[in-house]
Amino acid sequence: MSENQNAKDDGLLSPNQRDLLDLVRRNQPVRRSDLTEMTNLTQQSVHRLVASLEDLGLVSVEPSTSSRPGKPSPNLSLNAKARASLGILVNTDSVAICIVGFDCAPRAFKRLSIDVSIRESALDLIRNEVVALLEQEQIPYESLCGLGFTLPGYFVEDHIAFNAPEPLRDWSLVDFRPELEAAFGVPVFLENSATAGAIGETLGPLGAKYRDFVYLGFDYGFGGSIIINGNAHLGRAGNAGELSSIFMGEEARRRPALRFLIDHLARNGIAVLGVDDLRRNFDPAWPGVEDWIAETMPQLNRLVVGLTGVVDPEAIVFGGQIAPQLAEILISRVRFPESYRYGAPPPLPDLVPGSVSDDPAASGVALLPLKYTYFR
Repeated sequence: MSENQNAKDDGLLSPNQRDLLDLVRRNQPVRRSDLTEMTNLTQQSVHRLVASLEDLGLVSVEPSTSSRPGKPSPNLSLNAKARASLGILVNTDSVAICIVGFDCAPRAFKRLSIDVSIRESALDLIRNEVVALLEQEQIPYESLCGLGFTLPGYFVEDHIAFNAPEPLRDWSLVDFRPELEAAFGVPVFLENSATAGAIGETLGPLGAKYRDFVYLGFDYGFGGSIIINGNAHLGRAGNAGELSSIFMGEEARRRPALRFLIDHLARNGIAVLGVDDLRRNFDPAWPGVEDWIAETMPQLNRLVVGLTGVVDPEAIVFGGQIAPQLAEILISRVRFPESYRYGAPPPLPDLVPGSVSDDPAASGVALLPLKYTYFR
């Protein structure tokens, strides 16, 4: 496997170059003259920085037509094929692979149903699938700038070792980053799946509408992430938003983790193969669904109301691997207090289902190498 051919610029871009790239990303196509107005840089500095980014192949410069007096300022866009970024999500019963281009848009996606209980053999299978997917989509391996990798669970060390659900025991409490770097030959960025899903939403339609939101990650377990001004608040060890921690004792078994919905369905004769199968084939008429909702809603409702008071977000996003129809049902059952002093309630957040297609955690974690290497 060849070394990353982009070593000449990975991690070496100046803060001003990264600021301009991020402005282009959020506003493309954007006139070069408009970038001067968006920053505190001089026109000469912007011209010089744009030229350096064009030399690196990171931006495309096209002539623009303008009714303004004088010579039209060119339009700038990110060169989508300049770099690619790889994201891998290992769930309890499936694997999702996402490849995004330099414009942060998905270029390829694949979901695998494989046994992930043994880390070494699972990584061999995943690497082979990544190579095949890159070849299929004609994406040069050398264009990969990094790998974003995610699991459900929380960190027990500072962004190093995960404590993942029981089916992922072999992935837990160990630093497997060197194994990933050896297998894929690119820099590796780790994140838990709820935060990865939230990051994916920041660059989608919800991120364009809301700069501050709380992301609820409904997976085999249950977690979350807090987005402030468009960025994930990670906390000391990367566990900010680990919302399951507020449920203790017997209440922990009534938290909104999808593993417990699968248990309810099994007791009612509905065989679900796993969380991925639940998402794809969910039927609200299944016996056991209403029982689970009735058991779960008191905890979920208290959490939503509490987050509203503590975080004061613009929105609370019902995301993760939850089926969209189930998310809508839970949203419809949330109740805020009906009585407020002087009859004047505070502004309440919008409650919305996740918007990212395919798997938000896989697409979100695929963006991490781009975000931490090239953008802000």
